[in-house]
Amino acid sequence: MGILDKHAILERNATLLLIGSFLVVSIGGIVEIAPLFYLENTIEKVEGMRPYSPLELTGRNIYIREGCYACHSQMIRPFRDEVERYGHYSLAAESMYDHPFQWGSKRTGPDLARVGNRYSNEWHVQHLTEPRDVVPESMMPSYAFLKSKPLPVKDFATHLKANAAVGVPYSQEMIDNADADLRAQADPAVDTSGIESRYPKARIGDFDGNPQAITEMDALVAYLQMLGTLVDFKTYDEAGSDR
Repeated sequence: MGILDKHAILERNATLLLIGSFLVVSIGGIVEIAPLFYLENTIEKVEGMRPYSPLELTGRNIYIREGCYACHSQMIRPFRDEVERYGHYSLAAESMYDHPFQWGSKRTGPDLARVGNRYSNEWHVQHLTEPRDVVPESMMPSYAFLKSKPLPVKDFATHLKANAAVGVPYSQEMIDNADADLRAQADPAVDTSGIESRYPKARIGDFDGNPQAITEMDALVAYLQMLGTLVDFKTYDEAGSDR
């Protein structure tokens, strides 16, 4: 009996085929997955990455709640057309504190992985209020209601604790100062030295144009303005070119 005849026996017997398929998949899975448990870190550490500030984290929650991920990805692939349009390709480390990550699977709108600091706060507020005022061909709905929804600044420590429970390195100092840091980032009139030391490169200011209140618009714009700004890619590229 030749090898092809033996293979025919396997193909004609559903039980043997199922067992054989299970064994092949199991062995392949073990070979692929088992080594990861013996690595200290499967993500390359990149200088500049930090956990989200309380205001940025709240903005991210609003971004997910409103379904922004359905039309905007946050993953630039290492292809020339994407890099030339959006900037440096995405690094795994940039998503290391995301639960869940926002890579996305389609783009009705542009990728947002590098949108931080590309536009002013005023532009973002206008775009979110009436998208077609700044992008005439936009199909995005209006999120003007975010400007009228105040953000209750209380018990934000629980947000940080929840993320710390899944591995985000929030220190006890960050957790204890969560409410104060949220206020400080949205109100430059107060002492901002604490948030600046705990969250380097955090953009501070009145994001929604209304200094009288901290709103959900403040939080969402703060999150958008942070995306892609933490890593100094000029330094990263120079280090890579020396290898």
